[in-house]
Amino acid sequence: MAFDFKREYKEFYAPSSKPHIVNVPPAKYLAVQGKGDPNEPDGAYQQAISVLYAVAYTLKMSYKTDHRIDGFFDYVVPPLEGFWWQEGIGGVDYGDKRSFQWLSVLRVPDFITADDVDWAKTVATRKKRIDCSELQLIMIAEGLCVQILHVGPYDNEPASVALMDAYIASEGYENDLNDERRHHEIYLSDARKTEPQKMRTVIRHPIRRRG
Repeated sequence: MAFDFKREYKEFYAPSSKPHIVNVPPAKYLAVQGKGDPNEPDGAYQQAISVLYAVAYTLKMSYKTDHRIDGFFDYVVPPLEGFWWQEGIGGVDYGDKRSFQWLSVLRVPDFITADDVDWAKTVATRKKRIDCSELQLIMIAEGLCVQILHVGPYDNEPASVALMDAYIASEGYENDLNDERRHHEIYLSDARKTEPQKMRTVIRHPIRRRG
């Protein structure tokens, strides 16, 4: 059976609908950074997602090629994730999507190396005829965070964020959103196939002890 991040790490991919605190360990990700409205048809965000999945599935299916990855085992490509911010704003202004800056990521197993990613980018560029040059392999160490399962449209996320803010205040914490630690979303639903009211999204914010 293929390794499934969602099944093995339920505390990060299947959280409660009530706010709770987690300590997220460092992990490797394929990443593409950009800016602009994510809903723009054929815009930078949509192109970045295409690149991420093209490289991710090239790596996953590498065992069917001549490229050998040390320590490889079969795995399920995990859900799409995104880190979001806007200049001069501590949280997220959902009414101004044009000013969004984002880092879109897909988690990969620890055995994936930079050389493996370079190989996959070359293959995906040739086969899919897309520019994969902006994609990078990065390590993200989120550390102490508060998270919640948000059910509903993305534009309704402020209500869930308010629950998170109230919870951490009651527990003696405060948000630690800054240039290094961002508003984080994990997309458990396919927006192309799911009704907005049924969308399931993990929202995660970095926190620190107050004072």
